[in-house]
Amino acid sequence: MFAFDGSQAPLFSDDLPDEVDVVIIGGGVIGISTAWHLLKAGKTVLVCEKGRVAGEQSSRNWGWVRVTGRDPDEVPIALDSARIWNEMSQEIGEDVGYQQMGMVALVETDKEMAGLEEWMDVASAHQMDSYLVGPEQAREMVSSASGNWKGGIVTPSDGRAEPFVAVPAMARATRRKGASIVEGCAVRVVERTNGHVSAVITEKGTVKTGTIVCAAGAWTNIFLSNLGVDLPQLVVKGTVVRTAPTEACFDGAAGFGELYARKRADGGLTLATGQTEHTIGPNSFRYAFKFLRSLGSTSDLKIALGNDVTQHAMLTRGWSGDAPTIFEKHRVLNPSPSAAGLRKLRKQLKQKLPQLGDIAFEQSWGGMIDATPDVVPVMDAIPSIGGLFVATGFSGHGFGIGPGAGKVMAQLVLGETPPYDLTRFRFGRFTDGSKINPGPAI
Repeated sequence: MFAFDGSQAPLFSDDLPDEVDVVIIGGGVIGISTAWHLLKAGKTVLVCEKGRVAGEQSSRNWGWVRVTGRDPDEVPIALDSARIWNEMSQEIGEDVGYQQMGMVALVETDKEMAGLEEWMDVASAHQMDSYLVGPEQAREMVSSASGNWKGGIVTPSDGRAEPFVAVPAMARATRRKGASIVEGCAVRVVERTNGHVSAVITEKGTVKTGTIVCAAGAWTNIFLSNLGVDLPQLVVKGTVVRTAPTEACFDGAAGFGELYARKRADGGLTLATGQTEHTIGPNSFRYAFKFLRSLGSTSDLKIALGNDVTQHAMLTRGWSGDAPTIFEKHRVLNPSPSAAGLRKLRKQLKQKLPQLGDIAFEQSWGGMIDATPDVVPVMDAIPSIGGLFVATGFSGHGFGIGPGAGKVMAQLVLGETPPYDLTRFRFGRFTDGSKINPGPAI
């Protein structure tokens, strides 16, 4: 299994180039995918990862590759991403664990069923193969009459992959294609000349570049703050479990009310609930008003006290490139799973899938999820700094859409116009007076 604490030896330790076309900050699925598409366009690329490739949320997520239930503006990108996933193993020459096994989501209330019926308009507009099922079919899908199911939605074309296998495999292929990838290499500061990016100063040295893509996940807000860029973002912790192998479950990805399951290549299940935990810090107060509306799209958010290292102090102080930064002090976010989350998971399992109620939990972990006030990502250029682009805030659903989002970011960097309306994902939407309209929470 993947070593979540980041203590394993670096797998990517290339020498720093003197100069590249594009520097990507962050070695998660978004950063690696962006690098891959830029390389295909003939650009030279350096990926700097302060910890380990896919060491944080890109290896800790549920492994869903879904289009079902997404924000309508994400759907075209997610469809393209699904196509890329379907071809990825062949293209990169390594297995990423992708299988098109479908997705089912069952619901317990009339309101939730109405929401699925409304989302079918989105599916129909994109000619998807989604279809609705009634209560009897829903009970048959879980081999149990214990759930008070109102019905559900099924999308046979949705898929699943193995996060801790897929992203490192993508990184190896990206390196073979010519990228430089350096783990344990935090970018400290960005140098600018006449308002435009001109270099990055890393802990290992300086690299000249005219373009930076910040795909730093939970660390994006604090990194951008040192550049005078304010991007509203908070972090929540999710708890995930790996079970012993079993034959008794849907073979794809499934939502059974508030219980979420994905069949794994090893025969076990990846399980989670909708419960997340947010540790109160300065940013919680700084962005409280912007996040108020998104609370309604969060099924079960717990508030905790502690120290969230991704939040900067209320009286912000900048830093320079000549001394270690917070990014070097905290290489990999490796939070403990929530005890309350594990209890809820077991309770939900007994209620929703009683035939699996006592299945062994062989591993559990926490993952820090970067979220925006409207629960959809930012994919845009930063207008105040020439050559700086950002891709962040995927709010727990970045793994599946990652390859498509990376393609979008590469197109933006190349000065091309992506074939999608990206208005929903613009950087300025939180400050230009636009109404915050939260998308689906998962």
